[in-house]
Amino acid sequence: MLMSSKATIRAVARKAGLAALAVLTTAEFAHADDFTSPDILILGDSQISFGSGPAFLEFFSDIKTHCSPTAEQAQYLDRLGDMEVGVIGVRSTSLPSWTARSGPRKDTICEVDPTWNVNAGSYGIINDTGNKYVQIGRGEEYQFCEAGQSAFETMFREDYYDPSLLLLTFLGNSSRRWAEDLQAAVQDVEEMTAQLPPDMPCIFMTTAPAYREDIVERRLRAQANLMTAFEQTGSQCTFVPGATPETVAANQGNASFFRRNSNGSVKDPFHPNTRAAENFFELEMDAICDAVFEQIEKADHLAPAISAEHPENTFSDTTAFTPASASALSVADADITD
Repeated sequence: MLMSSKATIRAVARKAGLAALAVLTTAEFAHADDFTSPDILILGDSQISFGSGPAFLEFFSDIKTHCSPTAEQAQYLDRLGDMEVGVIGVRSTSLPSWTARSGPRKDTICEVDPTWNVNAGSYGIINDTGNKYVQIGRGEEYQFCEAGQSAFETMFREDYYDPSLLLLTFLGNSSRRWAEDLQAAVQDVEEMTAQLPPDMPCIFMTTAPAYREDIVERRLRAQANLMTAFEQTGSQCTFVPGATPETVAANQGNASFFRRNSNGSVKDPFHPNTRAAENFFELEMDAICDAVFEQIEKADHLAPAISAEHPENTFSDTTAFTPASASALSVADADITD
């Protein structure tokens, strides 16, 4: 029996010297055998913790209902297994945070918050505690902080996270960097591509628009450069713009979609609330569904070709703390300064 398509292509990549991932010590992953990787993994920033996490979980847990697949597309969805979903949003992070091997960018993922002892929101199969707040680096589901390795390199090692579909959603915390410098966006996408397993279906979706016009305008410039970067680099990921005329019209200036003070003024113009997230998914549904089908169809066609080209890589494979309030992850968020 042929090895799974993921294992096949990864074996080919290793032989070509691509995307070599670190193997962590046995002690650091003493419970690795108990860990079950989600079939669908969503990684993002604090928008997940403050509104979009449950919406991501609900949408991707029920793709068949939301995306109304054709008979052929429904067969492709079988690649996603049981469609078990994991969602992680780490505050103040962006794409460079996940590819950095040391320094302040990696610290945004791995440093323990001195006030709250948590720095992320987590949902789905990877969190059954009843408390959405977690600290990256604590617990077998969040071991992304190996010395000298990036979070991507650590989490996507062979016996750890191995999703059949990865969705990355960032924008705000790198919006100034990407808006001002196309080459910086290109560099960040190239580093991401080098560290993701080459066989992993991937979607990159920019985050939902903010409340204030000046923030939205900067993020639109950043999104344009980032989209160009994905095109120029030939990234494996499908790019989905989260800021569209429809989503901007829905969010910008709409106080009911953001956390407010008791007098009704907007308290946090950066993070849309749960109501906004649900509306965002309604508006983005077609684009997200198209990206999902594009990625899993591409993976389905790619795997047999690689297996046939490299028959030597086949073998039998039977694998089928509570913060006082949401302010724990927001007010000090770097998103506010970007």
